[in-house]
Amino acid sequence: MSESTRVNLLGLTRQDLEAFFTEMGEKAFRASQVMKWIYQFGVDDFDEMTNLSKALRERLKEVAEIRLPEVVKDMPSRDGTRKWLLKVDEINHIEMVYIPDGERSTLCVSSQVGCTLACSFCSTARQGFNRNLSTAEIVGQVALATRIIGLPENKGERVITNVVLMGMGEPLLNLDNVVSAMELMKDDLAFGISKRRVTLSTAGVVPGLEALRQRSDVSLAVSLHAPNDELRDQLVPLNKKYPIKELLASCKRYVEGKPHNRVTFEYVMLAGVNDSPAHARQLVKILRDVPSKINLIPFNPFPGSSYECSSLEVINAFRDLIMEAGIITVTRKTRGEDIAAACGQLAGKVQDRTRRSERFVIKEEKIA
Repeated sequence: MSESTRVNLLGLTRQDLEAFFTEMGEKAFRASQVMKWIYQFGVDDFDEMTNLSKALRERLKEVAEIRLPEVVKDMPSRDGTRKWLLKVDEINHIEMVYIPDGERSTLCVSSQVGCTLACSFCSTARQGFNRNLSTAEIVGQVALATRIIGLPENKGERVITNVVLMGMGEPLLNLDNVVSAMELMKDDLAFGISKRRVTLSTAGVVPGLEALRQRSDVSLAVSLHAPNDELRDQLVPLNKKYPIKELLASCKRYVEGKPHNRVTFEYVMLAGVNDSPAHARQLVKILRDVPSKINLIPFNPFPGSSYECSSLEVINAFRDLIMEAGIITVTRKTRGEDIAAACGQLAGKVQDRTRRSERFVIKEEKIA
């Protein structure tokens, strides 16, 4: 069997892997054994899985593989952040970011090669879109980072405490693969990350959010960025299809019956665009009935962008107005800016099927 037709075991949840072994005529518990080798010991050579029979190991080599994305470039930041450019196929690359912060260590993973959305303040949007990442390619990012940074048995603790699907792509437009990947992130035989420490970030794909509510219970972050439809239509064009009122109603349903859950609303601070006291008061008004936490994100510039970041004074005043209304609000600390690893800066290398990247180049040439 050729390599391309082998099953990448990183793409199988525990239940899927049990079914895989059962179909091979093996006991279902083989799944647990193999998962421990892959995720807890970092083994991708079947010959090293010594509690499997030699016959089974030989058969696995014929029908399966454990294939991680390939590191093309490793970029360390002065602040300890690391960004990797990863090859997922012959023409496409994605980016992944590791952010250590004391006892907390967060991995930001991608869910698509590029992005179908066109948020005006995001570098990824300019790359266009090629395809969804498979479950194996999403899980492979976590497995790869774990191996690079250090496996648990070497440190006596999990090296990644939080995973956020905030990298390239819109996770809810790749729902099946993302849900399977998150199940593996939470599985004790894999990464064992608490559901409260796995966060899916969406620009507001309401049907996907409704489906996610039925299938998972991870933490939710929503890229809001504006307190009214007129402005959000400009910043997040998806809003024209799923306006704020509809989005917030779906968010409220997502956390209903979960007393300790809040939706984190992400709000990029753009000078003179969405950062006035009036905008802050509008934001308070629309979120009054939704269990909320707000992350204010200082805008991170990228080539070709016309936006500027709000001043620290403006950001602090905006934050204070919201906090006075009783909504938890924090200003996100910018990390990895010197390696373009900050929020909104991930780009990768995308074979763009949408041709959006070409349109941006033409537009910029006309401006020049």
